[in-house]
Amino acid sequence: MKKVFVTMAMALVAVAMMAQQAVITFERHEHDFGKINEADGKVTTVFTFKNEGMEPLVLSNVRASCGCTTPKWPRQPVEPGQTGEITVTYNPNGRPGRFTKTVTITSNATEPTTRVTIKGEVIPKPAKPVDKYPVKMGELSLKQKEVNFGHIVNTATKTAEIEYANQTANTLKVAIVPAKGQEKYLDAVVTLAEVKPNETGKIQIALTPEQANIFGPQEGSFLIVVNDKQVQSDEYKIIVRADIDEDFSKLTPEDHRNAPILDVAATVNMGNIAAGKVGKRTVNLTNVGADPLKIRRVLNNSKEIRASVNKTELKNGKSAALKIEVPTAGLAAGAYSRQLTVITNDPAKPRFIITINWTIAE
Repeated sequence: MKKVFVTMAMALVAVAMMAQQAVITFERHEHDFGKINEADGKVTTVFTFKNEGMEPLVLSNVRASCGCTTPKWPRQPVEPGQTGEITVTYNPNGRPGRFTKTVTITSNATEPTTRVTIKGEVIPKPAKPVDKYPVKMGELSLKQKEVNFGHIVNTATKTAEIEYANQTANTLKVAIVPAKGQEKYLDAVVTLAEVKPNETGKIQIALTPEQANIFGPQEGSFLIVVNDKQVQSDEYKIIVRADIDEDFSKLTPEDHRNAPILDVAATVNMGNIAAGKVGKRTVNLTNVGADPLKIRRVLNNSKEIRASVNKTELKNGKSAALKIEVPTAGLAAGAYSRQLTVITNDPAKPRFIITINWTIAE
């Protein structure tokens, strides 16, 4: 019985002590801004609180959950029975969409940590003309500087447009020059050679791979000339990419029966190569089909391998020598595996991958 009285007495003491502390209460713990416009800038709300305790209330820290939210709070103690305000400002710039942010309040109150919340939805501001043309080529502004046609067949003609704008106060002269050697399959023109302020024009690009008999990954470029100033720089280049496959869609059943057939090992083991030496191996590419086999390209994306072929057209039963070299200078000891892709007119396997393996001893 004595223990019960002791426990009750301790509880009463604790209650009495709590009653003498500061007590923080808020009129509300959440504010919904609803829909706000990004263009209108920052929005603010005020959370009012009261000290309902017996001691002065001291806010030691008020911290927002992100840098887009800024709280302001009283630095002086709030006396019992008095009220205070926490002003919370949210910056929507660059943050379109819904948001929910919290502000954590730390104090000497009976509840030492409490939180308030703001939420809403930011309606994005309309794009400015400068945002629509982020690429700069001198005084000219463009929407983009690259075109990627992806995989296309060699009989197709692909077109694309890049829009440009004059966002200066002066009239601009615009011209376009193709890189040498690609005039046969890449063409580009500008629709507006003299662009007045706030006017827009387009670069019209056409890719015709059949005219140049090209296959596999290709990259071409054009040089933009502004006000007759031709600058040989990547800053002024329009890049055009495509990966070109041969079109076998019109082959007849008889064409398929007589089609060329590439015969070659899928894996080449170069074995152990001494450090500093050059590993060498020759692999035969053989045509076991009836029609001539045309070696369109040996695609090598590895810096560790050199590859070359001595023939590009093989009649039935004939072979070409694919010479493979592996210079080991600068390579660390260990096992290596790289790939070559042989592109041919074999309709069953127009891109044949050969894996090259070798080891450099320690």
